[in-house]
Amino acid sequence: MTKAEIIAEISSKTGIEKVDVQETVEAFFKVVKGSMVAGENVYVRGFGSFVVKKRAKKTARNISKNTAIIIPEHFVPSFKPAKTFVEKVKTGNKSAKASK
Repeated sequence: MTKAEIIAEISSKTGIEKVDVQETVEAFFKVVKGSMVAGENVYVRGFGSFVVKKRAKKTARNISKNTAIIIPEHFVPSFKPAKTFVEKVKTGNKSAKASK
């Protein structure tokens, strides 16, 4: 499902115009991105958490040149779904797999 499809579905279910829904969705993503860039985690109860994870410094190999390179410590965005969300997906996909 794409962002455009999400916007269209929210618009049809709520009766709010697509332009207003698009502005709201874009603002949500902007707030989440801004918070994560600032090092803050975002928690949405019943859905999941957008968290910033720290990756430690490590040594890697450049196979083509056969050299070792150092990858410095860095931060990456991550999403951890809520337990209730995971359970809904597990039980919801059983019927989809059975029909295939």
